[in-house]
Amino acid sequence: MRDILITVVILGSLPFILRSPRVGVYVWAWLAMMIPHRAAFGFARALPFGQIVAIATLVSFLLSRERRPFPISSTTVVYIALVLWMSFTSFFAINTAEVVFERWLFVFKIHVMLFITMMLIRGRQQIEWLVWLVVVSIGVYGIKGGVWTLMTGGGGRVFGPPGGFAQENNAFGLALVILMPFFYYLYQVSTRRIVRLGLLSSMVAVIFSILGSQSRGALLALFAMATLLGLKGKRPILSTLLLAGGVAAAILFMPDSWSGRMKTIETYQEDTSAMSRIYTWKTLWALAVDRPLVGGGFVIDTPQVFAIYAPAEGVGVYTGGQVFVAHSIYFQMLGEHGFPGLALYLLLGISAWRQARRVGRQAQTLPEYANWAPLLMRMVQVSLAGFAVGGAFLSLAHFDLSYYIISFAVLVDATLREQQKAGAAAGAVLPASAGSISPTPK
Repeated sequence: MRDILITVVILGSLPFILRSPRVGVYVWAWLAMMIPHRAAFGFARALPFGQIVAIATLVSFLLSRERRPFPISSTTVVYIALVLWMSFTSFFAINTAEVVFERWLFVFKIHVMLFITMMLIRGRQQIEWLVWLVVVSIGVYGIKGGVWTLMTGGGGRVFGPPGGFAQENNAFGLALVILMPFFYYLYQVSTRRIVRLGLLSSMVAVIFSILGSQSRGALLALFAMATLLGLKGKRPILSTLLLAGGVAAAILFMPDSWSGRMKTIETYQEDTSAMSRIYTWKTLWALAVDRPLVGGGFVIDTPQVFAIYAPAEGVGVYTGGQVFVAHSIYFQMLGEHGFPGLALYLLLGISAWRQARRVGRQAQTLPEYANWAPLLMRMVQVSLAGFAVGGAFLSLAHFDLSYYIISFAVLVDATLREQQKAGAAAGAVLPASAGSISPTPK
């Protein structure tokens, strides 16, 4: 029954997508974040819904009048350069052409759909629909995980939606951390009491779900995000106190086994998981030094790479022969795409942060933007900070959620620029029209 329902909903959206490509980018975002078909138990799990929706959206996009010019800014220029560079380094990848192409195509589709999103979404309502969609799609798993953590006393780990980037407990914990600022944003701008109560309850559940993931990286990211969220909230002192109290109360609820795992942050030399990260980082550093411009290309967690570049002396309990994923967005980009790839990746985050700050300040002076855009831009900054901290311990450089967060800043900036341009054009036309009116004959 679940398979039939999911299939009917997704395929039933195709006529609406062909009529309006904007519907397509919403459905794509829902599929990418929630991965609903993987919650089925039968035939729907294997159907290529993402590919079907992407093709329908692309066809509708090419034939539609809804598309706008691609928003050009420092952020989007760097973004395009990064995608092109990742494509270029794929020609020099260490892994086989078939494996590299499959991974490149998977990553490339993510960015193409985001580029299309940037050319279709404009205005507060459409942007907030996208925010709601992203928050709810992953947040529903966070709420479920938070309730489960409370019911079990924090005795087990919380995992994310099956089949996606956030499936693993550590990745899911970080995904919830970087979504928390947007829960807060929606709570602040919502006017209905029941919606605000629902969002407030959801934030409490998500905090428990983050702790229930038992991810040490997510815990560090939670502290960083909560600190910055308090400072950038509408009421900094009150927000900081409430967040600190909420996180502290949730931590006190967790069992001793959870506390023991978190304390291994202080004694990482004795933890095999932490030492595997150091072992991998040294391997990827050696790879980047040997191939500084192009790195190893996509999919470098292979025996071949580790046989060549892994430290001969080993690290801690690792003495060679083991193969691990990057365990860091920074070392992942460095190992896959060399020093230029890492530089572009860092520059993209910095540029998005600066763009959010600029747009937020500019929007404060405009009445139609002042009550929502500055807060949304601050939440983009808070989310990016949480991702920068937590991502240092996870292989999530291609996590589409992080790029959607960047797109929020791009979309608000594009909306503001187009409105200002339209206003300037209208202002230029009116005087000319007035001057062309002939005086009344006497």
